[in-house]
Amino acid sequence: MLHVKRLRVRNLLVAASAAVALSISPAIDAGAAVPAPTPGSLQPLHIDSVYVSGVSSGGFMANQLHIAHSDIFRGVGIFSAGAYDCAQGNLTTALYACMNTLLPRKTPAQLERETRDRAASGSVAPVANLSGAPVWLSHGSSDRTVDRKVNDDLATYYRDFGADVSYDTTSSAGHAWVSPLGEVSCTATAAPYVNNCGGDPERAMLTHLFGTVRPATTTTLTGKLVQFDQNAYAPGASASAISMGNEGFAYIPQSCATGVSCKLMVALHGCYQYYGLIGNTFMAEANLNEYADTNSMVVLYPQATTASDNPRGCWNWWAYGGDTHYAEKGGRQLTAVTNMVNAIAGTPRG
Repeated sequence: MLHVKRLRVRNLLVAASAAVALSISPAIDAGAAVPAPTPGSLQPLHIDSVYVSGVSSGGFMANQLHIAHSDIFRGVGIFSAGAYDCAQGNLTTALYACMNTLLPRKTPAQLERETRDRAASGSVAPVANLSGAPVWLSHGSSDRTVDRKVNDDLATYYRDFGADVSYDTTSSAGHAWVSPLGEVSCTATAAPYVNNCGGDPERAMLTHLFGTVRPATTTTLTGKLVQFDQNAYAPGASASAISMGNEGFAYIPQSCATGVSCKLMVALHGCYQYYGLIGNTFMAEANLNEYADTNSMVVLYPQATTASDNPRGCWNWWAYGGDTHYAEKGGRQLTAVTNMVNAIAGTPRG
């Protein structure tokens, strides 16, 4: 058994080395599927509800935002991630218990108990907010980066709190955000990690979160992609100090810019998907702007970046940078993202 475990660890290290090679590939030109960024700032809009979505590290981060601030985020959509604070502030646990399953991890019941304790202390929002909350999850059968059992834990965690969970395990996707605009073949796990499996998961996700959605636009996008300074929202006014990029982005449909009541979707990229590496690709291929135009939805794209203890540009779900409150209201990245949300939405209704 020990020999098998050593082989699996070696295989993980080989995979990590391959991923590092991908990470230094030149930035990918996403084409014209998203407008060119326009420098600006986040302005208050008429926002009636707020949601969050993400993939991989962005999926873990989306869950953390939802749990810490379920009074702000009405629902969540996640591609390939595990249950709340699975990593317990430890990188080894994150890698070998919460992605692969070589090491033991806490059960959903144990993590639920910890969540209730944090809610009682006020470090996360009341868990009662999760009852009935729409939660959409997806895991592909070709995903060898985050084990299916870990994603199952996330589904169990939410169901035990009474959330309205839709969990899709029918896709053959590799480890990726899945979209009909993706350039990567369905079963692959390869840069830029946006896979095309022939369907439209975004329609399924948004329908579950919103109740109904209009079809995505098939014409040129008419909104604006605002590029803003993330330093203005980071604790200490330093985005780089918390492994976030200087620039963030928000797609603003014309209708939302003119005062129509709109939804706000925070979309969190995964590791190796940040703007400084792949440019506009995630924003262009995630298939959210196309629904934003037809459903009065603003899409906020915060950006993580690399740091000495975060070389892959992941979101903080294991306490890098010494942020021991990374999964709570006091988490530095959580604070930065909620500051952005508040700049657009103020105190949202929902």
